Amino acid sequence: MKITKTIYRLLFIMAVGMAASCKEQSKVNDFASYVDPYIGAGGHGHVFVGASAPFGMIQAGPQNIHKGWDWCSGYHYSDSVIIGFSHTHLSGTGCTDLGDILLMPYVGNVCTRRGEQGDISNSCSSYYSHADEKVSPNYYSLTMKNGVRAELTATERTAMHRYHYPEGKPRNLLINLQEGNGDRATETYLKQLDEYTVEGYRFSKGWTTHRVYFYLKSNAPMQELLVFKGDEAAGKGTLTGEGVKGSLTFAEAKDDRVQLKVSISSVSCENAKENMENEMPDWDFDKLSDDARLKWNRELARIEISTESEQEKKIFYTALYHTCIAPTAYMDVNKQFRGHDNKVYNATWVNYSTFSLWDTYRTLHPLFTLIQSEKVSDMVNSMLSIYDQQNKLPIWPLIGGETNQMPGYSAVPVIADAYMKGFDGFDAERAFEDCKKSASYRGQKGVPFVLDQEYIPCDSVAEATSIAMEYAVDDWGIAAMANKMGRQEDFSYFKKRSKYYAHYVDSALGFVRPKLASGSFFAPYNPFTSIHGERGHFTEGNGWQYTFFVPEDPEGLMRLLGGEQKFIAKLDTFFRAEGDMGPEASMDISGLIGQYAHGNEPSHHIAYLYPYAGAQWKTAEKVRYIQKHFYTDKTDGIIGNEDCGQMSAWHILSAMGFYQVNPSKGIYVFGSPLFSQMTVHLPDQKTLQIAAENNSAENIYIQSVKLNGREYEKSYIAYEDLIKGGVLQFVMGNKPNLNFGASLDSRPNSAF
Repeated sequence: MKITKTIYRLLFIMAVGMAASCKEQSKVNDFASYVDPYIGAGGHGHVFVGASAPFGMIQAGPQNIHKGWDWCSGYHYSDSVIIGFSHTHLSGTGCTDLGDILLMPYVGNVCTRRGEQGDISNSCSSYYSHADEKVSPNYYSLTMKNGVRAELTATERTAMHRYHYPEGKPRNLLINLQEGNGDRATETYLKQLDEYTVEGYRFSKGWTTHRVYFYLKSNAPMQELLVFKGDEAAGKGTLTGEGVKGSLTFAEAKDDRVQLKVSISSVSCENAKENMENEMPDWDFDKLSDDARLKWNRELARIEISTESEQEKKIFYTALYHTCIAPTAYMDVNKQFRGHDNKVYNATWVNYSTFSLWDTYRTLHPLFTLIQSEKVSDMVNSMLSIYDQQNKLPIWPLIGGETNQMPGYSAVPVIADAYMKGFDGFDAERAFEDCKKSASYRGQKGVPFVLDQEYIPCDSVAEATSIAMEYAVDDWGIAAMANKMGRQEDFSYFKKRSKYYAHYVDSALGFVRPKLASGSFFAPYNPFTSIHGERGHFTEGNGWQYTFFVPEDPEGLMRLLGGEQKFIAKLDTFFRAEGDMGPEASMDISGLIGQYAHGNEPSHHIAYLYPYAGAQWKTAEKVRYIQKHFYTDKTDGIIGNEDCGQMSAWHILSAMGFYQVNPSKGIYVFGSPLFSQMTVHLPDQKTLQIAAENNSAENIYIQSVKLNGREYEKSYIAYEDLIKGGVLQFVMGNKPNLNFGASLDSRPNSAF
């Protein structure tokens, strides 16, 4: 076929245009470029900074000297001393642990000392500057003041390090198994297998007890491994003890680069080796980093937003990134994992751990049912497996151990929500029985009082009122499951238990109030006061905040507080009330609007309670204020702890224009959509288009709604309507439409 010059030119122009289009599309779809891992790395955000794969078992990143609460992740933006790069990190928690398998490249004489914050002389620690850091979800690099440039990337179970040593100096590496992040090593082991390979393990006790086995491979020959008991020389080659360290020197080479692969396992060094061989068979660092970025972009592409604001994109996609760090996959490539009972199990599902359930049952898991639906049943199966390991559902499980942190049996609303929404990748009968037995487990704090007398006395159990209020939320979920399953006896019983919150409502005073063993209310009572710890009546909160902690039954609470008008007035006062919480209040009570505390989870649903009383427009005002003031692109841009994605999930769902108030009932209450256009990618290649016409910083009020082109009068939307996909269209304005959602039949409800 003969091609004329004209046709050739046309084909050439088309090819150039297509190439430009592909290049532009590639740029647009690089959602990871909007992610700023520094957001939340300052203040009290406690987020992880480093390289990882979505939901990966490894988080490879820098580690500072642990100096207390703000170093829960091992890294805080205010710091300037690095002690190495470790492979397990928490993200956004309020408690400390992990920091396992700490590697520190250094130059000069052999050294094992860590040094102290004010004096790192004669140690192998180094100063650093953020100007010499590069951070992204898939890649981390730092040029330290000791002259070494370190680069990190990761797969799900293996990290690759690439070190650039300064020319002409000994190229050393400290393998520090003594140091974690605020925990204590109980047994450690290190052994050089050959000139390229080291293996070992670290068992520790911190927030919980856990075991991390590792396998380390170098692309450069290692000279002999010197081993140390702490900082005391203990020979060569291998050592087992409480706090083993090892130092090795890489042979001289023309290339200044040394690359390491480090793989971990909860089961054995052999499993760690198998993880490495399966996930990282070669040494192409750049390809691995690109592959990790592709994985992140696939996760971040689940929601596409339309906004001209680069700042809003950065905040949103960083939030979405934070929802994909935990829960973490907790199993090897051969499906094995170590359980809470220290036995090795073989999973037929993807096994997860690091469930911050008291936080995440509220928003993160309802978000997962929309955009991570393929993972929901696996997460439930992971919780059911933990029940088999410890005879109760998890409370706050962390890589093979139970922390028992926070009140409630908070796996229940996650399981109930999944079942009620039709997820069927787990045994529903088994799940129900596990929920039911966990709710009656007398070893659980306060449960004997619930079983025997319906309420938990504040003079018998610390934080009794919060614990009991949480149990009522959880029991509603069990009742909902029982009702759907046709178990009428169980339904009646747990429905009754879900109403036990009423024991604490002092209708005359208009507050939830601690109750004594005598049956009378605690006095003298100041609803502003918050006492953190064993002397307190509330968990990280006060009487104002817990008065509205009835997400499972807002209508019932409304009746107890005098009806809808008094309820609205009480909410209005809540968002204005100023008072002293006292010197013993938790640091978590932050992000205050009156007594609303966005930095702490018990408040998260409260802005969305107005629609239950027919005043949806008031929710729009509060939600927009929270979005504007408590989510920024600064290092302290997250109010309070990130809490394994919960704080970010609130931003994401609220940006969509709705929020699931009752954690076990799949109705999402309308707030105020943040963007003019969003595309949510749902299961089975369906999409939900969310449009907000006339949306702006001033036009925050919903005027009307259409669903798939039809007028939609309700101030909420059901999960089954969202998951079908389609078009949800809001029309926004700068003045409230007082009629929207005002009628009784258009309001959200808590009926079973």
